Amino acid sequence: MPDGARSLLRTLADCGVTVCFSNPGTSEMHFVAALESEPRMRAVLTLFEGVASGAADGWARMRGSPAATLLHLGCGLGNALANLHNARKGGVPLLNIVGDHASWHAGYDTPLQSDIETVARNVSSWVRRGRDTASLGRDAAEAVAAAMGPPGQVATLILPADVSWGDGGVAHAPLPPEPPALPDARSLDDIAEALRGPRRSALLLGGRALCEPALGCAARIAARTGARLLAEVFPTRLQRGAGTPVVERIAYLAELARVQLADIEELVLVDARLPVSFFGYPGQASELLAPSCRVRTLAAPTQDLHGALQSLSERVDARDASPLLQPTSRPPLPRGRLSAEKVCKAVGALLPDDAIVVDEAQTSGLMLPFYTAGAPRHDLLCLTGGAIGQGLPLALGAAIACPQRPVIALVGDGAALYTLQALWSMARERTHVVAVVFNNRAYSILNLELQRVGARQAGAAARAQLRLDDPEIDFVQLAAGLGVPARRATTAEAFNDALRHALDTPGPHLIDAVVPAAVRGLKLRLMPHLLGSLGRMPPGLAQALRRKIAP
Repeated sequence: MPDGARSLLRTLADCGVTVCFSNPGTSEMHFVAALESEPRMRAVLTLFEGVASGAADGWARMRGSPAATLLHLGCGLGNALANLHNARKGGVPLLNIVGDHASWHAGYDTPLQSDIETVARNVSSWVRRGRDTASLGRDAAEAVAAAMGPPGQVATLILPADVSWGDGGVAHAPLPPEPPALPDARSLDDIAEALRGPRRSALLLGGRALCEPALGCAARIAARTGARLLAEVFPTRLQRGAGTPVVERIAYLAELARVQLADIEELVLVDARLPVSFFGYPGQASELLAPSCRVRTLAAPTQDLHGALQSLSERVDARDASPLLQPTSRPPLPRGRLSAEKVCKAVGALLPDDAIVVDEAQTSGLMLPFYTAGAPRHDLLCLTGGAIGQGLPLALGAAIACPQRPVIALVGDGAALYTLQALWSMARERTHVVAVVFNNRAYSILNLELQRVGARQAGAAARAQLRLDDPEIDFVQLAAGLGVPARRATTAEAFNDALRHALDTPGPHLIDAVVPAAVRGLKLRLMPHLLGSLGRMPPGLAQALRRKIAP
């Protein structure tokens, strides 16, 4: 009979889990040794557990099925926690295999002994400790089924070393997922009536609703009923570009979002959460909708999204409606001194067909949606849980999931430094990832938040906590040390050349885009573009916005 680790790997592969992003230790050595017995499993070594968890997230977003992580004890799981949090918030299926001490050794409270279950429950909807080798195969099959949901979720299987090395392991067949239920007919009738009624309405899409075929169905419903089509601030995966339905993303800044949503009287949630402010601010309410707005849920994350949309489409006779589609457009290549806006403009001008764009640019990416709206079709992956350090690992996982597609990761300099080790794994796996680091030598988003929270007494000591220029960080040398060729760009022409070269040359690349510190207050002239870049801008919104934010 195969031992525990072999039965585990065979079960995972039979269940469709064929990639493992790993950072193993002593307790996981039998799993590592057993990799030779399962050719369907690809093991990707990462230098930090936060890279492993973020890469597993990127894989799952693009494949729709979970990858595994292999983590060492509670400390390794703790290092992975931030990007597991992002995966949980994004509804992403992901499976953690966390090694532990042999069960009879745990009572000695050795240096690496910890309460792994408590750590895991912060981010996992399903947690189980392997009890014995004979049941490990079934444990793994149940873990995969739990990760698949719906909704997609993080599942954590704790693997004591003796369960891994023991005899008597048996692979288990995949377990069929529970079929999701349709919303009840009365709820669908009420939503159809509300959308056909005289009140101004909108569909807010999140999660699974921002990819085809759900996206197209929602766009036809919006076209037939006159409802606005909205997307959550940070979508897990959004299919966009020329020829795709026009979707208006809700603004990150609460001041903008309130104006954007002010006229909505009927809001229908489609695999989405109620829109609220990202943080609480002095003197501001958390909810962004007008008090008179009525909120209804078409499909909760646990329900049959596609069936609900089809049923609603039939009720409003939208099957043959013509949705509003994004026309083809490209900005001209920028010139002159480089800025964050010009980087976004160059990406829009040069974005190749079928690219995957990972956006963790923070304040530097404010104009990215505007300049890429009419570019060739592409997938956009965003920072779903707000814990920075996701962009580079997400790009690594997406590139391994879709090796024929170019991946562009746009990351702020502060965010890049959380998980820069991902570059080494990109080089080792020969992925075609172009990492663009917006190097403004600051945590610019925190400079903005310092003002928004009303911290008016902030002086030199406070500003020093938000600066990254003493000493300056050399991303070109850092990338080279991790095996990734890199260029620095200080002009738009140099950036254009570097981006062209990186897109045309196989393998990973990094571009150190040196740009001015972005935000000490958003410029009024950019505001209409910022909201316009989120999708279509309703009539009068630019005027209302100016009135709202003008000094």
